[in-house]
Amino acid sequence: MPKSILTVDDSKTIRDMVTFTLSRAGYSVTEAVDGGAGLALVNRQKFDCIITDLNMPGMDGLALTRAVRASATNRATPVLLLTTEADPAKKTAGREAGATGWLVKPFNPEKLVETVRKVCP
Repeated sequence: MPKSILTVDDSKTIRDMVTFTLSRAGYSVTEAVDGGAGLALVNRQKFDCIITDLNMPGMDGLALTRAVRASATNRATPVLLLTTEADPAKKTAGREAGATGWLVKPFNPEKLVETVRKVCP
């Protein structure tokens, strides 16, 4: 059974690119349009990895990461932030929220797959 990945981003284009890239690499990918929708999915289903945007309306990626980490079921689930942000302060905030890693958009498809394989063997 393929590993399950949740991708959370308010950009349909980014969700489509992540889904296409990871599906071709053999992963099962579920999409959510924002942090609230992503958290609702996480509360219903166990994912092997979560990839979330940082800046989204409503619940942003940091709040989603903190909520995932607050759940005993998902405390160890890898969370990757995929964002246009490269500011060191934002990266620190991501680590403090519990993010496993940080990828900058636009992403390199091979690097995305390599990172997912690393955190979700």
